[in-house]
Amino acid sequence: MAGIYIHIPFCRKACHYCNFHFSTQTQYIEPFTNALLEELAIQKDYLKNPIETIYFGGGTPSIMSQQNIERIMGQISKHYNLADSFECTLEANPDDINLEKLSAWKSIGINRLSLGIQSFQANALEWMNRAHSVEQSHQAIQLAYRAGIMNLSVDLIYGTPHLTDKELISDLDTIKSYGIPHVSCYALTVEEKTALHKMIQLKKIENIDTTHQSNHFNIIVENLQEQGMDHYEISNFAKPGHRSKHNSNYWKGIPYLGLGPSAHSFNTDTRQWNIANNQLYIQSISNGIVPFEIERLPIATQFNEYMMISLRCMEGFSTQTILDRFGINFLNHSLLIAANFETKGQLIKTATGFTLTKEAKFFADGIASDFFWID
Repeated sequence: MAGIYIHIPFCRKACHYCNFHFSTQTQYIEPFTNALLEELAIQKDYLKNPIETIYFGGGTPSIMSQQNIERIMGQISKHYNLADSFECTLEANPDDINLEKLSAWKSIGINRLSLGIQSFQANALEWMNRAHSVEQSHQAIQLAYRAGIMNLSVDLIYGTPHLTDKELISDLDTIKSYGIPHVSCYALTVEEKTALHKMIQLKKIENIDTTHQSNHFNIIVENLQEQGMDHYEISNFAKPGHRSKHNSNYWKGIPYLGLGPSAHSFNTDTRQWNIANNQLYIQSISNGIVPFEIERLPIATQFNEYMMISLRCMEGFSTQTILDRFGINFLNHSLLIAANFETKGQLIKTATGFTLTKEAKFFADGIASDFFWID
């Protein structure tokens, strides 16, 4: 199986923390859509296997008209072999949601919605410079269910300086009250070249407190597991049968094609990424050329990525997978480091390999980096 990721590089306004590629110049949506349709045709032979997942990310995909989403889905159906039952996710902001749009999305194959709620607290939304209100968040969830889109995910951001434990628990209680089957929770990170980074440098707002974030992470894990959700990846929680197939396939190393400015593609041996410039992307595609860079992935890089991803997932890493994919030297290297973390109480031995303890999950990326193979 394989997946398609479509990057919609437009937003109505810039959130203070965001460093994804996007533009607020929405007048270019039409020429972008035309270019994207052309790229879909040009790249039709990149993936050999049937398409199991489609993911509209961004940016803000919900900013697109129903007609343009339908054109994109039609082009995918025309040029790609879709699996009989595929997952099709669209990221949406609450302020874009209405019943007409939801019904149109469902009719053209969108069967999973990822809502950028971020918080149900008005002060948090204002601090992040989000475009929607708390009321619109509630309305978006209610309308999604009313439209029959039951496979629903919401995003939360935790660890912001102003968010209290009580407010975070209130957000989690709201999720429980709606019976939402999937939640993605992200610790606020300070990325360079963002408004948040600049405001911290200028001391207009306080910096991130990692102890505060760690406490919030533990609250989230305990609360969502009590709601019957599997903590299947460091930032993701799902009720049985509701894991994100698209993201899960990323973590399994399944090939995918990324389309649109800044989108990445992966075919197990190489990774390529499109230019992160809307106008240059449109211009290049008009000349029949997809503007991308490409790198071949050496075995050490593949191993490092496997360790980074697997330790973020509930199942952890498999010793047999390491032996089969990377060889005995990589396996011996992994076992030596694993023994040290097992002694520290941060790794647990499983039937197939090792996984992080509950207490160590917040530090997953740092622990994974200790496994990296340095040539």
